[in-house]
Amino acid sequence: MKVEEGMTLEIYVTSVIPIGAMFAMTLWLGNTAYLYLTVAFSQMLKAIMPVAVFILGVCVGLEIMSCKMLLIMSVISFGILVASYGELNINWIGVVYQMGGIVSEALRLILMEILVKRKGIKLNPVSLMYYMSPCSAICLFIPWIFLERSKMDTWDFHVLVLSLNSLCTFALNLSVFLVISQTSALTIRIAGVFKDWVVVLVSALLFAETKLTIINLFGYAIAIAGVAAYNNYKPKNSENIKLVSLSPVKSDKEPGKPW
Repeated sequence: MKVEEGMTLEIYVTSVIPIGAMFAMTLWLGNTAYLYLTVAFSQMLKAIMPVAVFILGVCVGLEIMSCKMLLIMSVISFGILVASYGELNINWIGVVYQMGGIVSEALRLILMEILVKRKGIKLNPVSLMYYMSPCSAICLFIPWIFLERSKMDTWDFHVLVLSLNSLCTFALNLSVFLVISQTSALTIRIAGVFKDWVVVLVSALLFAETKLTIINLFGYAIAIAGVAAYNNYKPKNSENIKLVSLSPVKSDKEPGKPW
């Protein structure tokens, strides 16, 4: 695939490296959270992602605060609180790790939006992974030396499981690119909502330590409803902004008369 033109050393250092670093933080903190939380509850906490992205977007001027968006964010937050209240074996250390991963992912998305909108560099998921992966690998390698290398001697290394995990990750990025090229970003958002429910339910069936309660599911359903409303409102709002920016400006100047 041809790499897009326009990438310079300055843009790489000021934009791509921070994006790679945030992606590394997302992987590090998010995966560490699984040591303390169940897969289902971790997935429920991830539903608060639009709230983090929206708040950071408002702070940097990429989003505009509105009553409707504030209501949607409140619904999502309330749903997460209810789901957390219904968790039987909540571990606050794991919650802190998961929230740190969510903030890192939100910062990565904001930096990507700045890269596209303010610096004019348009990258599809494959090209983005091409630029970002080496930075993320280096950012993960440095703390690995100090924190995990000493534990590798006693670690039962499952090459097959790790290889399948990596293959699924690459397939996910490739499928996102293919689906967006054939449909739209909205389709990915809607599919993501369905995927979240599948992860929660399947993990409850596979892992014995996952015990879902009615309060869990009720709170998660509220949060997912808020995410669905956000996914429905966000593209329409962006389209309206584009239409306004592309509409011709009417002039007060009458034909035949000077300004």
